[in-house]
Amino acid sequence: MKTIVKILAAGLAVGSALSAISVVAQDYPTQPVTIVVPFSAGGPTDTVTRLVAAAMSEDLGQQVVVQNVGGAGGTLGAGQVAAAPNDGYTLLLHHIGMSTAPALYASLPYDPMTDFAPIGLVTEVPMTIVARKDFEPATLEDLIAYVKENGENVTYANAGIGAASQLCGLLFMDAIDTKMTEVPYQGTGPAMTDLLGGQIDMMCDQTTNTTSQIQAGEIKAYAVTTPERIAVLPEVPTLSEGGLDNFNLSIWHGLYAPAGTDPAIVERLSKALQAALADETVGNSFAELGTYPVPASQATPDALAEKLEGQIGLWAEVIAAAGVSAQ
Repeated sequence: MKTIVKILAAGLAVGSALSAISVVAQDYPTQPVTIVVPFSAGGPTDTVTRLVAAAMSEDLGQQVVVQNVGGAGGTLGAGQVAAAPNDGYTLLLHHIGMSTAPALYASLPYDPMTDFAPIGLVTEVPMTIVARKDFEPATLEDLIAYVKENGENVTYANAGIGAASQLCGLLFMDAIDTKMTEVPYQGTGPAMTDLLGGQIDMMCDQTTNTTSQIQAGEIKAYAVTTPERIAVLPEVPTLSEGGLDNFNLSIWHGLYAPAGTDPAIVERLSKALQAALADETVGNSFAELGTYPVPASQATPDALAEKLEGQIGLWAEVIAAAGVSAQ
């Protein structure tokens, strides 16, 4: 009889614990939610996050706050979220760098596949190859010829090791078999400032950070990194039009929670993300920036987990071939 009583008591305890978890998930959120952006304010990932956060706030009924934690190629902010309480109140919105970090850092303080709970994909942003407005080359073909002739005398800005801007630059230099002088910054915001000021020759950055400057004639655009021209910049050719085939690059973004977050909370956040991406204001704002929200079927934990796993394998090969390391 005592054994039966113990079993019943244990069962009641487990049931009470599960009931408490479900109540927490049902009431979630009861306070503001923070989305950490692992880059500086004003950059492309920051821009995407702020648009999504505002729309998610409407669906969740709580303020969604954006916090910038830049440094170490995005790994500082990502590591902070990996170590945060898994209560659904600290999230991470990261780009393709989530999949490149394992190949770049020998002692990464987190595992992208096991230390996070994927919530969903957000968007895939085209890249643009741009230069200061008075840069000598007039066309993409001219640019390739100019860089080949001048090599390391050409300065090339990026947001640091592992940043999307650096990855794009590595692919470009590999495609034309010529090295330029890389100038790393703490984010593409300050890099863009120096490009606008003429202190830097070139950079490769997401349309979310370059479209308005291109349209205003403040910088010169040579190419987009997508197979087709994009509607918001119809006059900018693709790389393949300039003879660089098989160089297609879009910077995908995903939303994550710390590992161990209640699946019901993850599902609630995924639904809020889907609602945000279906919001007309978000869609229009993304379109103005040269990108688009992913469909609801991609704004899910399974879709992001599959994307992340595949991209980790892909970039491990690319980075190893380029001989790049953050150590």
